[in-house]
Amino acid sequence: MSGSTAGSIEFSASSLPDIIIYSLVRLRARLVAKKRDKFEWDSDRLFQTIEELVLHHSPSGVEEEIDQLLLKKFTKLGLETWQDEAGNVIAKIAGKNPHRPIAITGHKDEIGAIVKTVGDQGRVEVRKLGGAFPWVYGEGVVDLLGDKATISGILSFGSRHVSHESPQKSQQNDTPLKWENAWIETKLTAAELEAAGIRPGTRMVVGKHRKKPIRLKDYIASYTLDNKASVAILLALAETVKKPAVDIYLVASAKEEVGAIGALYFTNRQRMSALIALEICPLAPEYPIEDGIAPVLLSQDGYGIYDEGLNAQLRHAASVGEVPLQLAAISGFGSDASIALKFGHVARSACLSFPTQNTHGYEIAHLGAICNCIRILQSYCQNLKE
Repeated sequence: MSGSTAGSIEFSASSLPDIIIYSLVRLRARLVAKKRDKFEWDSDRLFQTIEELVLHHSPSGVEEEIDQLLLKKFTKLGLETWQDEAGNVIAKIAGKNPHRPIAITGHKDEIGAIVKTVGDQGRVEVRKLGGAFPWVYGEGVVDLLGDKATISGILSFGSRHVSHESPQKSQQNDTPLKWENAWIETKLTAAELEAAGIRPGTRMVVGKHRKKPIRLKDYIASYTLDNKASVAILLALAETVKKPAVDIYLVASAKEEVGAIGALYFTNRQRMSALIALEICPLAPEYPIEDGIAPVLLSQDGYGIYDEGLNAQLRHAASVGEVPLQLAAISGFGSDASIALKFGHVARSACLSFPTQNTHGYEIAHLGAICNCIRILQSYCQNLKE
C-alpha cells in the first residue's frame, strides 16, 4: 500500500515470503472465479451449450430428443424437475415464499415443416410448421423424423436451366418460392419410407450437419437460436440462482412456434404472479434496436402490451447489474408471455430478448447480449421481495 502513516508497518512484495505471495494470488483468483461464476457464464461455455442444444432436434410437437437432454441437465443440478402433460420441461428453484411464484420461459421447440404427402417415387411433400419458408433453408439436406428412423433427404426446388414452360422460371424472377413448389427427394421407395415411419404428420427439420453453429468473433451464427439460446439462459439460471425470495419456475416450454401451447397449458394450471419470456429480438430498419451486447426489453408486440411495473423491475435489475438495456415495441412477433397475458392466464408479463439478425433463418446474435440476459435475470431473481 502507498502512503503509510506513523506507527504502521509497510510491506512490499519483495519483502514477503514466496509462499505468502503465492497464497494471496491463489485467494484472489478464487474470489474472481467465484464472482464470475455467480454473475455470468463465459462466452465459450455459452457457445458450447447452445451448440449442444441446437444439435438436438425439436420441431414443434416432436421434442423428445431435447426433452431427455434437458431433464437430465436440470436433474443433475439438484432441482425438482418434471415434464407436464403438454410437454413442458420444468425445473423449480425453491424460494422462501411459495405463495407468489414467478415463471421464466424459453421455448425449446423449433420451426420446420410437416409432411403432407408421401409419393410413390420417394418424393415427400411438406408444408410449413411455424414461421418457416423454403427459400430460407435453400436446397440441401433436411431430416425427416420418422416414427422408427430418421431419414435424410434433399429439399429440392427443381432445375434452373429452364424456360417459361417450367414453373421454376417464374420463381427465378417474379414469384416467391412456396412450400407447394418444393419437395424432399429421398430416393427411397414408398415401402421403405413407410418402414421408417415417414407419414403425413412427420416433422422435417434442417439436417444436423447443416445445423452446427459457427463463431464469428463474439457472435454465434446458427439455425434455431430461436429459441435454443434462451434455453441455455434457463440452464445458466438453474445453476446460479440460489435461495430466492419466491419460488421460481424455469419452463422450457413446448409448441411455442405453433401458438404458445405449452405456456398456455402451464399458466392455466399453475398460478403465477409474473411470467417472463426469453426470446430473440428481430433486427430490422423499422425498429430502433442496435446490434451488440445490450439485451432488449419489449414494451409491446403483435399480441399486446407488456406490464409496465414488471418492466420497471427488470430495468432496475439491469441498472443494479450495470448491464446496458434497450427498449422496443415491435410487431409481427409474439411470445409465451404476451400470449399468456392476452388470454388472461397471467396478470403481469414481460419479454427479455437479445438482438438477432435473420430471425427464423440462419440467425446471428452477440454472445455478450445473451450473457447479459443471464445477468439481468440473476439480479432480478436474487433481489425479489417475499
